[in-house]
Amino acid sequence: MEKKKVALFLPSLVGGGAERVMLSLASEFAEQEHHVDLVLAKASGEYMDQVPANIHIVDLDTSRVLYSLFPLIRYLKENRPQSVLSALDHTNIIAICAVTIANVNVRTIVSIHNNLTHLSKVKKKRFVTQWIPSLMKWSYKRADKVVAVSQGVAEDAMQRLELPEEKVQVIYNPVVDERLIEKAAEPIDHPWFADGEPPVLLAVGRLTPEKDFPNLLRAFAKLRKTRPARLIILGEGEKRAEMEKLIIELGISQDVQLPGFVNNPYAYMKNARLFVLSSLSEGLPTVLIEALACGTEVVSTDCPSGPREILQGGRYGSLVRIEDSEALFQAMKERLDMPDNGTNSESYEPFWKTNVSRQYLDIL
Repeated sequence: MEKKKVALFLPSLVGGGAERVMLSLASEFAEQEHHVDLVLAKASGEYMDQVPANIHIVDLDTSRVLYSLFPLIRYLKENRPQSVLSALDHTNIIAICAVTIANVNVRTIVSIHNNLTHLSKVKKKRFVTQWIPSLMKWSYKRADKVVAVSQGVAEDAMQRLELPEEKVQVIYNPVVDERLIEKAAEPIDHPWFADGEPPVLLAVGRLTPEKDFPNLLRAFAKLRKTRPARLIILGEGEKRAEMEKLIIELGISQDVQLPGFVNNPYAYMKNARLFVLSSLSEGLPTVLIEALACGTEVVSTDCPSGPREILQGGRYGSLVRIEDSEALFQAMKERLDMPDNGTNSESYEPFWKTNVSRQYLDIL
């Protein structure tokens, strides 16, 4: 295979799903001996210490992605990568603008990780939604390819951004590899996972409105009235204070923990009795796939887009309506009442990193 010079462009390496996907792709590309530049608007974030030594970090050192436009143009002119892959809406726009202004021969791939229609409803009060869609319509048509992380995301993007079908390609996220399996097997030093303790339910994600963790907390409060159980939510974000207040109001402080970001969530997943996704909107929820790969049974909201595709319409886990704490409670209770049969390896087969990285390299 011809060795390529590939640039992956991101705002930073904060602990989000898209950032983890891009770092995973960068690692796979570098392992196949391609030259990989990880270009960051700001070289910061929880994943910085996870960047392999064979990946070159380019720090544009800007306080906002918007300000990275001209530094990115300079990078493109001086380094001439063969292709650029970006993720996240505003970052994609800047990447395409930079390639256009730099006037260099660079193949540009942008990736969409969320259902744009439903995400805009969640973020409807934010000023950014007033101008981002128009810029996305203009810029995405100038990309060589638009990657959608699920079929639902692809269909939504084609309709919302008026993209031709041949411009869009569905490539699932690169989630599963031997390293994940190995890390899941590592011991976990947490008293709640000791033998004889009540079952632990786990959720993982940034504490943001679209994850709808308050709905999960209400459902767990209902569950806690019927049986001993505990809930751990891993992640950090703007809704922490609001969630902590709700936990107190619901009277479940003794049975809920919010440890923040952890370096190895897979050990938590493997030891949890049940993994729960409560989101209002997703693209292709990586954590749901990771939980399946760790052998943990799952309950998920049937939000757009991704969970229904991942769980094959309910074949590999329970699907419930969004914003329905009663339905979520019932699904969790039913799963806990059933024997723990683990998960089927077929459920995460489409998400092996080597297969996914090959698809990306084909279009890069």
